[in-house]
Formats: sequence, C-alpha cells, structure tokens
Amino acid sequence: MASVIEKTIRAAVTPVMGAVTNFNRKRLATPEGGHPYLTGVHKPMTEELTLADLKVDGEIPAQLDGRYLRIGPNPASAPDEGSYHWFVGDGMAHGVRIAGGKAEWYRNRWIRSNQVSDALGEERKPGDRNPRTDTANTNIIGLNGRTFAIVEAGGFPVELTDELDTIAHNPFDGTLDHAFSAHPHFDPKTGEMHAICYNASTFDTVWHVVLGEDGRVSRQEPIAVKDGPSIHDCQITENYVLVFDLPAVFSMKRMLAGFEFPYDWNPEHGARVGLCPRNGSGADTIWCDVEPCYVYHPAGAFESDDGKVIVDVVVHESTYARTTFGPGGEWSRLERWTVDPVAKKVDRKILDDRPQEFPRYDERTATRPYRYIYDIALAGRPDELDMAGSELFKHDLESGSKLVRDFGPGRHPGEFVFVPRSPDAAEDEGWLIGLVIDAGQEKTELQILNADDFLGEPHAVIHLPHRIPPGFHGNWVASV
Repeated sequence: MASVIEKTIRAAVTPVMGAVTNFNRKRLATPEGGHPYLTGVHKPMTEELTLADLKVDGEIPAQLDGRYLRIGPNPASAPDEGSYHWFVGDGMAHGVRIAGGKAEWYRNRWIRSNQVSDALGEERKPGDRNPRTDTANTNIIGLNGRTFAIVEAGGFPVELTDELDTIAHNPFDGTLDHAFSAHPHFDPKTGEMHAICYNASTFDTVWHVVLGEDGRVSRQEPIAVKDGPSIHDCQITENYVLVFDLPAVFSMKRMLAGFEFPYDWNPEHGARVGLCPRNGSGADTIWCDVEPCYVYHPAGAFESDDGKVIVDVVVHESTYARTTFGPGGEWSRLERWTVDPVAKKVDRKILDDRPQEFPRYDERTATRPYRYIYDIALAGRPDELDMAGSELFKHDLESGSKLVRDFGPGRHPGEFVFVPRSPDAAEDEGWLIGLVIDAGQEKTELQILNADDFLGEPHAVIHLPHRIPPGFHGNWVASV
C-alpha cells in the first residue's frame, strides 16, 4: 500500500507527466501508407447493425441453443494514428443468436466506455471504473447467466444485455478491487474461474483472482513482481495457477513519448513461470526460469505423475520490440513446456514451428491431460500479429500429427471455439465455431465445422453481408 509521502509525490508528478505525454503524442508521425490496424482488413466498422433472416448454407445443429459472441477493437471515432495501438481501440461486440436450427439474429454493439458514449452523443453509462481506463475490448464471456466484456491492465468488466447493449461498468457487483484479466479459466470440477490480473499503474504486484460459482470474487491473492509486467493469460492445474512473468513490461519512456500502449520488450527483466498455489499464499509461488520469449495464449495444462506441470503454449520470439502499432516479433510457434518445481527450470519442446495463434481446446478437460488443440495460422510476416493467414490447424498431441484446413486465398479465419455435442460427448466430438472474413467480397461467414470431421464440408455456414474486422476472442455462450 502506498504511503502518504508516495501518494503526495504521485499527486504532484502525475499532472506534469500527463502534460508531457499529451504534448509528445501530437508530435508522433502518422504511419506511411496508413495505420496497419486501421486499414485493409482491419478497417473499423462505422455503424451498429441488427440483422435477421440470415442466409444459411447447410444445416445448423438442432442441439445448439445460445449465442456465438466475439469482441475486438473498433474505434468509434478516428484515433490519433501516430500513437494508436491495436490493443487500445474501443471495444465492439458481435453476436449471432442460434436456436431451433436457425440463425435468429446478428448484432454488433460498441462497448460504452465514456469515450464511446461521448463520440456517439449519448449519456454515459453508470458503474465503477478504473480512472485510467474504462475500455473493454479483448474477451466476452457468459458468467452465471450474465454477459461481460473483459480486458486486462486494470479496466473493470462491463456487463451487457443478451442483445449486447451496455448495462453498466460492473466489477462483479463490487467484489473486484484491483483489476481483472481478458482470460479467466474455468475449472469444471469446482465451478470456479481463475485469472492472473495486473493493473498498469501498479508495478510490483499482480493478483490471483478467483470467481466463485455465484460470479463474485472470492480471492484476490497478491503476487510480488517487478517492472510492471504485461501478463495476458494464465492457466490452471489441479494445484497451481501458472503465472507467465515475461519481458514485456511497462515503459515510462514510451508513455512519455505519447504512445497509448506504453509497453516495451526488456530482456533485462528476465523470464520465468510461476506456480502459485491455488489455495495458498502468493508468497509461496515457485518461480522457474525460462529463456526470454513471450506467451499470449496457452492451450491446456496439467500435472504429470512425477509432479511436473505440463503446459502447451504459443511462443513468440518477442513482443512490442519492433513496432509501436501492434504486438510485433519475428516468429511464433507451438511448444510444450515442462515446468519442474524442484529444479525450478522449464524444458521447451517445439510441437509445430508454423506461425500460429489463438489456441483452443475442449475446455471440459481443464486441469487434465488432453489430446487436441485447434488454432489459426498467421501470415508469418515479422513485426505484426498478422491475422491474414488462411488456415485452421488441428493438432493431435497423442500422435504428433496436424491437419490443415485452408479456407482459400483472401479468406481469413479468426479464433475457433470448441463446443461439445453433448455434456458427456468424447473429446473432439463436437463443433468448431468461428468467423471467417472474405476480404475480397468484404463479407463474413460464421462457420460451424465438425471437429471430428475436420477436413469435411462445414455443418453450416451463416452468411453476414459485411466484413467484421479481425478481433481478439470469441466464445459460445449456451442459453440458460
């Protein structure tokens, strides 16, 4: 907790730093050829739509009753291109309601931050906010019959209606004190959600936050860190929550230079994976060193019989090092990490060296050994998390094989989520649901694939008559 002296110093220094930041922001050059995350396939949508009578090819499975939801950055007004970073854009949620074998509607709605409400000429929405930021643009989840848009770095969750209109900024009914994450992980055994959370204005602490079955915070355990690391995701095993403390950290230099996303690559920070006891003290976290790299997203994790922790991760050579507009880095690949809590080391094995991201799996297997990972190919151009790949991968961890589904030139899949056909269906016995952008036609498809017939014809394709920009994460939220 900050002392009175620290608070006094911050109160005096913060306005000066803000003035320097704003002055320098106006001096940043606009990218030559336009901002890469505001042009081309990333060009933002400019209106909110409500569409019915959607065209469908094939047959939507009768068992599906719920909403496919996806979210991503979509500025409501033209940002300052010199300082704009893909990760800070105003949030826009997209949803398709499916029931009775029909696609009942498509809707897209901006998440009403104060900035969005002001841009749209609307009254600001109620609720508690982090004074530094109130944008939620990274993930959208169903929780105890409610819908929340969520984000990392200190922004509080935003509660939405089933139709995606903003209700209020809601830190889980006042039970969240510090920050949340874009990636909570559900434990089907306990009914809890676990997340590792950081606040951009707090450099020495992250928190293990747990939501109970009632959707309220039951644990906010502090874990000591340094330098203000950006921890995008985590994973859980039966006994641990994994903390990826890697060299992407807060940069005072970038902040004062005027960049909206003030993080940079700093190998001197070091790289380590923490095993925090799920029910113990953050001070008892076991830290295991790893070579410098960055992980945005893991797939599954579990504990081996000899007490090691196994986690499959998409690994990036670095991030934020080579660009101020997006993630950057030279390469990404799929690896299996074996974390040894006794030797305090991490063994890395390359599973697939193709550039890829957004790994998903059958989340009913959380904390247990599993077989399949589904993720998307990246185009493989350095210095950006390029969403212009055209392939979806299915990795078989048991056989070591990989299937590749190619959607064709100019057709770009986003993250696909696995949905089981029934609660007791076998792993891989279900559907993969996700958006595919047809860049040439400026249209989008919501495709429903059979996971266990990965290369076969789609079960159904729902056509949307416009291009949805590449976003971040999507989920299937079943009707309650």
